[in-house]
Amino acid sequence: MHLYGTMRFNSKGHLEIGGCDTVDLARDFGTPLYILDEAEIRGKCQLYRSSFGKGPGESEIVYAGKTLMTMAVARLIEEEGLSLDVVSGGELYTALAAGFPVERLYFNGNNKSREELRMAVKAGIRRVIVDNISELHLLDEVARELHSNMKILLRVTPGVEAHTHEYIQTGQLDSKFGVGLANGQALAAVREALGKSGVTLVGFQCHIGSQIFNLDSYRAAAGLMLDFIAKAARETGFTCRELDMGGGLGIRYNDQDTPAGVEDYAAALWDAVEAGCQTRGLKPPKLLVEPGRSIMGEAGTTLYTVGSIKDEPGIRKYVAIDGGMTDNPRVALYGAVYEAILANRSAAGSSELVNIAGKCCESGDMLIWDLPLPSMHRGDLLAVPCTGAYNYSMSSNYNRLLRPAMVLVNDGEAHLIVKRETYDDLLRNDIIPERLERQTRPKSMGVAL
Repeated sequence: MHLYGTMRFNSKGHLEIGGCDTVDLARDFGTPLYILDEAEIRGKCQLYRSSFGKGPGESEIVYAGKTLMTMAVARLIEEEGLSLDVVSGGELYTALAAGFPVERLYFNGNNKSREELRMAVKAGIRRVIVDNISELHLLDEVARELHSNMKILLRVTPGVEAHTHEYIQTGQLDSKFGVGLANGQALAAVREALGKSGVTLVGFQCHIGSQIFNLDSYRAAAGLMLDFIAKAARETGFTCRELDMGGGLGIRYNDQDTPAGVEDYAAALWDAVEAGCQTRGLKPPKLLVEPGRSIMGEAGTTLYTVGSIKDEPGIRKYVAIDGGMTDNPRVALYGAVYEAILANRSAAGSSELVNIAGKCCESGDMLIWDLPLPSMHRGDLLAVPCTGAYNYSMSSNYNRLLRPAMVLVNDGEAHLIVKRETYDDLLRNDIIPERLERQTRPKSMGVAL
């Protein structure tokens, strides 16, 4: 079993993360529990800055907030000198509430509402990444209403099909994102943008997918984008000053995953951009990238408590935990494959194959199949690594389950950064129409359970 970041086993045979005993974390904060390794997050941010900083030109690292977005995470990202990409009014509001510098905020997404765009323009964020011509018209209208001018990047779909799950491919021509190169929409959008008084086009953005291992996909995308930059310059006179190549670099979830390193990723992109600009006679634009999973994924671990155990002789053994698809929907959505560690008894050897089941009323709520673990008992603690990306951010209250708490651990200290939901939280937005109201309520209502 691979250990990530600051993970280690202490003298008690307990898993530690950030110097904190996970048995103590379970006792103090309950389970399921999201655990974030602060040193691992900071280390990855610094690795991105140093790796892309070695290139021949100016670069900017823009953290993809959709990966994991809380106010504490925003503060961490700010402290490490990264910019921040948001994709909704809620993410933008969170960033603003955390005091994130507006001059380092980017707003992405394929269907921004008028209200969301007003929030962005009024806040004075750095860039709106315009996804389509319809949005271009809306943003221009909003900016002019507010007597402002918004600098924009135009999202382009270059036609690169990255080798990843079809649900997280975003750069192919048949996509809900961006304006296409091959069908002429991208060039038409450039002409439209240059004619608007409420927006100023400064560059282009693309994003070809997520959990990508093959760096050739990025090289191909860079070549196509540079071709377009050269064509736009010839036909419209527009000079691209910023090229945002998106994110998507994969991480290791299990033994079958073989991701490229951040240093190799940076070198591949810079080489492609530098050589491509020389070939096409272009001045190299500022290079932006939007890492998310590769910063946050391996820094996150989810801690569960084992409940019921069901053995079907000759078939399989099910071990149920107190979470599942509500706190980690990636298995059900993408067929993601995870590993796990028995956190409270490391000395016990692997003795059987078990199947980790969630507690939702769904046959598909299975977290891990055929996992070699010691004999499991009710009350054991199971740690699932690599859950920092797209777990909390995609969590739900299905079956009226409560979203877990989240703690940030470092140097033996654990700080709560997201409180565990309560049953009262579940009811906070519920309303009973007057015609359904009873004269008297059941006595159980309002009693703490």
